[in-house]
Amino acid sequence: MTTEATRRRPGAPCWVSLMVHGLDATQHFYRELFGWDFLPGPQQLGPYVRALLDGREVAGVGRLPADRHLPIAWTPYLASDDVDETAERIRMCGGTIGVGPLDAADAGRLVIAADPEGAVFGAWQAPAHTGTALLGTHGAPVWNELMTRETPAVGKFYESVFGYDLEPAAPAGSDRLTLRLDDRPAASIHGLGRALPRDRGSHWMTYFEVEDPDAVAARVVDLGGHVVREPHEGTCGRQATVADPEGAVFTVVRTLRRD
Repeated sequence: MTTEATRRRPGAPCWVSLMVHGLDATQHFYRELFGWDFLPGPQQLGPYVRALLDGREVAGVGRLPADRHLPIAWTPYLASDDVDETAERIRMCGGTIGVGPLDAADAGRLVIAADPEGAVFGAWQAPAHTGTALLGTHGAPVWNELMTRETPAVGKFYESVFGYDLEPAAPAGSDRLTLRLDDRPAASIHGLGRALPRDRGSHWMTYFEVEDPDAVAARVVDLGGHVVREPHEGTCGRQATVADPEGAVFTVVRTLRRD
């Protein structure tokens, strides 16, 4: 989706995408919240736009068919050198394939899948490699965390499919894992047990870098969204969990340091 990023290691988060019913209204919301601009993107799955900051791509937003009533949620994409092979590995390890594998014009080849607990994610094989081209600034995605019932079985799934090293994460005694690639943190898994929301089930949470989480949370409400969890000091810094007007939940965080 951009030729500015270097090729990503298989398993590395490389893109986030959102499918909604009101594409124009959603663009307005994120333009006002994060300062995103938009350009047309691949149309294989219907109308789709790429979100840009300073001319560099950071995310994608597409329109769902009117008759499709799917959960509205941000979906992370993990890099793959061979998405067909990755799709087969997902099936062999107990996951399911929802869409694809299919070609997305010059952006590459992708599949949308669910892990054994039902959390939806994508795998993306890109020619150059493309993907999120801007990090560490207001409005750019900075982290992805899987919220699930418990970590051991689902951690083994992602280890088997993408080759992650699994490392227990702080605080000690919590049901958390860090997924590492080449000794660097790539994503995390948080086991919530019975605290996992029944209406959402297992799901990936996307974190976006912001300068002031308190102000952004208030702005979300002004723009028609709502606050899921009020601003607070988290393990990664000041953060708040919010939802856009169609219900897509995401977290905004001021600083995100992972060793």
